[in-house]
Amino acid sequence: MAEDIDHILESVELPEEEKFEETLRPRKFGEYIGQKKVKDGLHIMIEAARTREEPIDHVLLYGPPGLGKTTLANVIAAEIGAQIRVTSGPAIERAGDLASILTNLAEGDILFIDEIHRLNRTVEEVLYPAMEDFVLDIVIGKGPAARSIRLDLPKFTIIGATTRIGSISSPLRDRFGLVNRLEFYSDEEIERIIKRSAKILNIEVSEDGANEIAKRARKTPRIANRLLKRVRDYSQVKAKGVIDSEIANKALDMLEVDECGLDNTDRRLLATIIENFKGGPVGLSTLAAATSEEIETIEDVYEPYLLQIGFLERTPRGRKVTAKGFAHLGYDFNGEVAQDKLL
Repeated sequence: MAEDIDHILESVELPEEEKFEETLRPRKFGEYIGQKKVKDGLHIMIEAARTREEPIDHVLLYGPPGLGKTTLANVIAAEIGAQIRVTSGPAIERAGDLASILTNLAEGDILFIDEIHRLNRTVEEVLYPAMEDFVLDIVIGKGPAARSIRLDLPKFTIIGATTRIGSISSPLRDRFGLVNRLEFYSDEEIERIIKRSAKILNIEVSEDGANEIAKRARKTPRIANRLLKRVRDYSQVKAKGVIDSEIANKALDMLEVDECGLDNTDRRLLATIIENFKGGPVGLSTLAAATSEEIETIEDVYEPYLLQIGFLERTPRGRKVTAKGFAHLGYDFNGEVAQDKLL
C-alpha cells in the first residue's frame, strides 16, 4: 500500500492505469461530464465543419494534468467519425519521425500530440507548413547533392495537449484555430464522475460515499477514479463491498488524504514555507531544494491545486502560504508555529 500512497494524488497517469482509464473514458459529448464552455465551443465547430464537409480546425487543449485532455481528443474523434493517431512531443525526436506519421494519415484523420510543448524546434519547423498548407517540405540527400521536395498531405486535424501553454512557441500556438483551457471540476461534477465510474465498474457506492470521495479528489477526474479504486479495495476487505461515507472516510484517512484533498507531500510543502521561510515569499528553486522535489513537479502536480483552493499564492518575490493554508495546518497566521505541528 505504501507505493499507492506515494502516488495516490498525482494527477499524471501512471503506466499501470492506462487500461483502467480507457475503460472509464466517455465516448461522446453526452457522456463527458463538466467543461461545458469547452464542449459548447467544440460542438459548434464540429457541426459547422460537418456542414461544410471539411476537417475541423486544429485544436489546442491546455490545463493541469488529469482534467481530461486526452479523453476530450478521443471524444472529438468519435463525434466526427475520424480515426485518431496518438503520439507525444518527446516521442517525435526527429523531423523524419514526424514526416513518417504525417504521410501515413488519411483524409480527415486526427493526430493527437500529447505534451506538445516538448516538441523540439526542428520538428516544429516541419509542422508549420503541414498545419497551415497541408504540405511537407523534406530534404533528400546531403551536401551539394541535397534537394528539397514538397509533398502534398491529406487534410487532417492536429489536437495538441499541454500542461504548459507558456512553453509553446508563438508561431506554433498561432496555428491552432481553437485554443481551450480545461478548468478544475466542481465537487458536484466530480461526484457525478464517481457515480458514473462506479456504475461501469459495478461498485456499490452511496450518495454520501460518493460525496466524501469527491471532496478529497482535488477537483480532478483522474484522481477521483484512482481514489474510488482504492476505496473499493478497502470496502471489499474491511466491509461488505458497499462504499458509504464511513467506509470512504476510513479508507481515505488510511491513505493520509485529508478532508481538503491534501496528502503528506502537500502538507510538507506548505509546512516548509511556514517553518523555514516564515510563510514566504520563497523562490521556486529554493523551495524545490528545501523539499527535495523537482521544480517541474511542484509547478505541475502540487501547486495548481494549492493555488486553486487558496492555500498558496504566487507573488513577484515567490510563493506564499495564505491565511487559509496556515489555518488548515493548524499554524498561527502571525507566525507562531505550535511545537506539536512541526513535521
